Amino acid sequence: MLGTIKKVLVANRGEIALRVIRACKDLGLETVAVYSEADESSLHVKLADEAVCIGPAASKNSYLNIPFVIAAAEVTDADAIHPGYGFLSENAEFARVCHACNITFIGPRPESISLLGEKVQARDVAKRADVPLLPGTEGVVKNAQHARDEADRIGFPVMLKASAGGGGRGITIVHKAEDLDRLFEKTAAEAKAAFGNGDLFLERFCENPRHVEIQVAADQFGNAVYLGDRDCSMQRRHQKVVEEAPCPVISEETRRAMGASAVRLSKEVGYQNVGTVEFLLDTDHKSFYFLEMNTRIQVEHPVTEMVTGVDLVKLQLSIASGKALGFEQEDVVVKGHSIECRINAEDSETFRPCPGTVTELHVPGGIGVRWDSFLYNNYTVPPFYDSMIGKLITHEANRDLATRKMLRALDELKIEGIKTNKEFQQRILQSGAFKNNNYDTRFLEEFMAQGI
Repeated sequence: MLGTIKKVLVANRGEIALRVIRACKDLGLETVAVYSEADESSLHVKLADEAVCIGPAASKNSYLNIPFVIAAAEVTDADAIHPGYGFLSENAEFARVCHACNITFIGPRPESISLLGEKVQARDVAKRADVPLLPGTEGVVKNAQHARDEADRIGFPVMLKASAGGGGRGITIVHKAEDLDRLFEKTAAEAKAAFGNGDLFLERFCENPRHVEIQVAADQFGNAVYLGDRDCSMQRRHQKVVEEAPCPVISEETRRAMGASAVRLSKEVGYQNVGTVEFLLDTDHKSFYFLEMNTRIQVEHPVTEMVTGVDLVKLQLSIASGKALGFEQEDVVVKGHSIECRINAEDSETFRPCPGTVTELHVPGGIGVRWDSFLYNNYTVPPFYDSMIGKLITHEANRDLATRKMLRALDELKIEGIKTNKEFQQRILQSGAFKNNNYDTRFLEEFMAQGI
């Protein structure tokens, strides 16, 4: 039992559901798994104390079905819900329903989710908190003519960004004025279809940036800290592939400035629980600009845990139960370096998803090696969800040693029966660009065809 929380329903699947269940069990909390018909044999279902089927394979009819998730919590007497990441994790309405049903939502307040999930409002919050911003519009652009006027003021190239977007989606780069009308209409239509909101705003395009994020934690008593930083610049189609902590190209002065900015932003909205403030780092590795805040646990949270020794999921549970952080900024000490490789069920050459049955699984081990996954021998990876099947994490005294350990661990990792991106990850870590820290968010897109 943890304060007011006794039983936690995990409203998710895969490795994050398993990660939360394990943290709950460590704290003596009872657990409830929900699952779709396609996930009946998933490991999180097997390891939870109770499990409830909430619908067919399609996410909209199961993991995204708020009434079914709430009903599962009520019939099992769960008094808290952890949403993981994805699905309902940043759904303010879901958080509101949880509160209305006297169920503790293990995450921030609904008001914070709504405010920070809308990108124009989030920019306003960042401005009030004195967080650096790229030049952009004060609000949404009304039409193509308004966009042209604003782009002339800001200067090309610019980004058309969906106000309701996130995760790298809903963004179009415009290099020339003559392309703006066409791309404005196209992006607005895509945003409307994807997010139910076609509003766009403009920001100046930051060319060749690094993607650096700050992990924050805040309690209901106004205490807030940052737990180091992560570099997530190795991306393919705006999806992170390799993450590491700390960022290897910034100075301590820049690191402190980014951390302080993230804490100010969190306090500006009265943020509670853990969250991530994302920044673009300019080519001088000193100038940084607010990108967005993710109001949930991140996929890449393990690298922060490895270098700080703080269990972020247990911290989420503690904060949600009403406890104070229990530590201050000066207590956060970053030790060594950690790298995470996302292992996906996909072809390393074509990147096509490759669901199927795992006929043999060998997991690497040793000090400083961590494997977060829901795989087991003879498990069938379903074709209905994200292709990520595991995360391989290493920790060492410095970046070079962490890289060597990751290459060794990747070599040991054996997943037979399905194709994975293991070889792609190996090529990334062996590339001169990765070894020399000479890359940005566009690296994988530009050099994949040449063979890394």
